[in-house]
Amino acid sequence: MAGMSIEGIDPTVPPSGPGCVECEADAGWWFHLRRCAACGHIGCCDSSPNQHASRHAREQGHPWMRSYEPGEDWFWNFDEEKAFEGPDLAPPSSHPLDQPVPGPAGRVPADWQQHLNS
Repeated sequence: MAGMSIEGIDPTVPPSGPGCVECEADAGWWFHLRRCAACGHIGCCDSSPNQHASRHAREQGHPWMRSYEPGEDWFWNFDEEKAFEGPDLAPPSSHPLDQPVPGPAGRVPADWQQHLNS
């Protein structure tokens, strides 16, 4: 959807990195990753133990999020609680293809499924 303009989405801002900012700082792990479409912050999804993406949206007032998983380009708006189509964002569009899901490598507990939020 190149050329599309939505208030609160900055398509020029690159993602903050390959993984959840807070999980990386705390040696945590995540299930799936989400990208703030306003500032590029990478956070973990609501199924992840710490739900950093939605916390970022609430605390920063940045309601637009996009999947940061390979092959996914959907947007979510936390204020409206629904999915949307949106513009192309600055690359990369996902975490590295060799990064495992859940991730990152070496920090995911063997019983990770029991730690997911439903």
